[in-house]
Amino acid sequence: MPVFKKIPHTYVIVFSIVVLCAVLTWVIPGGTFDRQTVSVDGVDRSVVIPGSFHYTEKNPQTWQVFSALFDGFVDKADIIVFILIIGGAFWIMNESKAIDVAIGSVLRFTRRIGNRGLIRKIGIDNLIFLLIMTVFSLFGAVFGMSEETIAFTIIFVPLAISMGYDSIVGVSLCFVAAALGFAGAFLNPFTIGIAQGLSDLPLFSGLEYRLIMWVVISAVGFAFILRYARRIKKDPGRSPVRDDDEYWRKLHSAGQDKIDYHTPVSAWVVYILLTIVMIIFAVVHPMTSLSFGDRAAAVPALPVLAGLFAITGWITLKKSVHFFVIDLLLFTILYLITGVMGYGWYIMEIATLFFAMGISTGIAMSYEANKITKLFLDGVKDIMSAALIVGLAGGIIIILQNGNIIDTLLYRLSESISGMGRIASVGMMYVVQTVINLFMPSGSAKAALTMPMMSQFSDLIGVSRQATVVAFQLGDGFTNMITPTSGVLLGVLSVARIPYEKWFRWVLPFIVILFALGLLLLIPTVFMNLKGF
Repeated sequence: MPVFKKIPHTYVIVFSIVVLCAVLTWVIPGGTFDRQTVSVDGVDRSVVIPGSFHYTEKNPQTWQVFSALFDGFVDKADIIVFILIIGGAFWIMNESKAIDVAIGSVLRFTRRIGNRGLIRKIGIDNLIFLLIMTVFSLFGAVFGMSEETIAFTIIFVPLAISMGYDSIVGVSLCFVAAALGFAGAFLNPFTIGIAQGLSDLPLFSGLEYRLIMWVVISAVGFAFILRYARRIKKDPGRSPVRDDDEYWRKLHSAGQDKIDYHTPVSAWVVYILLTIVMIIFAVVHPMTSLSFGDRAAAVPALPVLAGLFAITGWITLKKSVHFFVIDLLLFTILYLITGVMGYGWYIMEIATLFFAMGISTGIAMSYEANKITKLFLDGVKDIMSAALIVGLAGGIIIILQNGNIIDTLLYRLSESISGMGRIASVGMMYVVQTVINLFMPSGSAKAALTMPMMSQFSDLIGVSRQATVVAFQLGDGFTNMITPTSGVLLGVLSVARIPYEKWFRWVLPFIVILFALGLLLLIPTVFMNLKGF
């Protein structure tokens, strides 16, 4: 194959973007907005002062393209460590063959009920996929699930491949579904909450229309994914990642007859210890305040989880330690959701939870300490490429920030909106937010940077501030599935073993459809007179 026809490696693509950004720091003049600190939902945030932009001395980047990897590692250290811990923990679980047992159980379940009446017409796979995607879309819409999908990728990719699909379908079940919910969010505190707070709007106002947006975006997204899945199921050779998925086929190729179903004494010890720990936490925290947007409900979450684990742990141990390990994974996910919604957990707490799951799995399987350590390190080595690419992508933002051109780009983009009609202006806000998201995928940071200025601008052109928030919300959401500066996207793709260039070709038509859909959903906000608009 001629050199010019070869597809560049993901690292080559990302490093090329780093170099391009460095070149831009020589071409684009430096500039900055003055900033002030404001309190949004009790959190102090540094936001720009509208009309305060002024040019500054530019700071062209040269040798910094080579330090971008180091700087990116420092900046994205939390996500990188999260990925490494997840990789190590799941490698221990993979050694236990519990995931293979779970996959086998799912396949037997689908075969058993797949030919029943209405289920046969709809398709049991479609029903399972719709259920999974709806859950993750809700997670994205309610509490902004993003980084957490890296862990779920290791679960759903092998499941999808074992069901006759490919890794793209597996990634779509969790990451893409959560991204759809993130774009159509109605209670996400990290986008809607911050953007409305900075725009002096009632928190989570306009909920009714956002619910409609979430339903429409999710429905269109799910239809696209199911259509692709059906095509791959019919002809696996059409999958662009057919060869790349060989890794997963080999990893989970062990037949169910090769698994030794048993329950060692160590598994009972783990069960008893974990039950005691859960009971202690349930006594200390008998009620948990679960947040849903601007509302909270006090529920006995930890006592309920402790009680359920005591029951399900006993039942699964009577069958086999493998089912107990699956139960550990299930309750890890349930505690993750409770921690995020009730106690404000983020990457550190979630990584700790999965680390404890991995150690508990190893002990339950009667592995020696040295074997658990070796398995953990093997998992870290196996997933190291995902950590490297996240660090390198983080260097892109560092180059732009150190070159003093981010504010200049924002100022030039906002100037392009002036002089347009209301619909065109809101549409351009959407475009501007989409472009900014390509090099600043953090929703909260982008809200602090753009919303103070955009909300003031909307007053001048006679457009509601809610319309501006919707433009921000949609512009912040869709391109998270394609931007090479997103550590979460590159982490998910690296874990799934999907080359970025293949993902880009697959997801680009999807992004175009979603972008057009977002524009259609944005237009009614210009004329609406609903609550909050």
